[in-house]
Amino acid sequence: MKDIFEKIKANLGPIGEHAKESHGYFTFPKLEGDVNPHMKFRGKSLLNWSLNNYLGLANHPEVRKADADAAAKYGLALPMGARMMSGNSDHHEQLEKELSSFVKKEDTILCNFGYQAMVSAIDAIVDRHDVIVYDAESHACILDGVRLHMGKRYVFKHNDIDDCVKQLERATKLAEQTGGGILLITEGVFGMRGDQGKLKEIVELKKKYNFRLFVDDAHGAGTMGANGGGTGEHQGCQDGIDIYFGTFAKSFALIGGYISSTKEIITFLRYNMRSQIFAKSLPMPLVVGALKRLELMRKHPEYREKLWEITRALQSGLQKAGFNIGDTNSPVTPVYLNGSIPEATNMVIDLRENLGIFCSMVVYPVIPKGMIILRLIPTAVHTLEDVKYTIENFSKIKDKLYGGEYKADKIRAGFSQEL
Repeated sequence: MKDIFEKIKANLGPIGEHAKESHGYFTFPKLEGDVNPHMKFRGKSLLNWSLNNYLGLANHPEVRKADADAAAKYGLALPMGARMMSGNSDHHEQLEKELSSFVKKEDTILCNFGYQAMVSAIDAIVDRHDVIVYDAESHACILDGVRLHMGKRYVFKHNDIDDCVKQLERATKLAEQTGGGILLITEGVFGMRGDQGKLKEIVELKKKYNFRLFVDDAHGAGTMGANGGGTGEHQGCQDGIDIYFGTFAKSFALIGGYISSTKEIITFLRYNMRSQIFAKSLPMPLVVGALKRLELMRKHPEYREKLWEITRALQSGLQKAGFNIGDTNSPVTPVYLNGSIPEATNMVIDLRENLGIFCSMVVYPVIPKGMIILRLIPTAVHTLEDVKYTIENFSKIKDKLYGGEYKADKIRAGFSQEL
């Protein structure tokens, strides 16, 4: 018999095992100041490409005022209790109604946290007789929801429609035996690669296969579509999405999320989604703040237009400079490089300490060994000067990386502060 704590000490996990060296710098860094493209990190002002503040609403004066006024009026306790018991309000229902109109669905349920909502919704919708089919590169919240499923699940290769059909064939045969149904889950925009899910092609498959489509559009809500209504709107297939998920943690620059569908399905979730039934309602300032953000998103399409101006400048500039940004067709901008983890860490230190740029680094075990991704998130409040500066300095670090300058411990040796 083992002591659980001793087991944990012996295996801190693939990321946790590096915590001693990375904590506070590569992991759990502290960015200070107003949420803007330029923020302080360890006392230095850096150009920041690591915040999902797509539309620049986080530090918008009307948003800041609405948040402050709502906090002063309601406090953070109201409403006190789960929504089913004592935590409902006119503001909560108003936000659900306006979100439904925004994403063109009949009804909406507010959720305290996006991650939790996806896990809990999947758990509520399917039972052991049902079959789940999902994209191989789905977000961790989807994977965790799928892991809770007591029935069968089939995964298809990322954005591979032929393989999706293959898995639907398998799922159909099994569902016919179990008497269950099929739930297909994918994303509107994949947050690591930046490529859109093939929603239109998947919706077309409904003509041949009997399944319901659940789309996680965390990165697409507010950024994609003529009106910011999401990736389904952008691809012209929003009606074919049966259950639509959006988050407040990105374009809304807040916290929480929402799920939209038919009135019947949302009523079912209200009374069966355990993460909402047994959790305190979203505090009133967050709800009022979300209403203000939604109002600004609707009234000011120029915010989204500016986001795309910066996105196009950044992505085309990187490609002209010889960088591989993969298949992204959204604002998410991954820069693919080759190198070891030590090289990646030295490169990021150089970026932050000497070149004044802060961006997220992704290495093994999240991606294959020998690969490095520097992920950039453009926003409506970045400038073309920010883009130019970044591309110029990325060209410098690429030359250093492939010239072997990050192989030796030169950067670490010259870095005075302990990581």
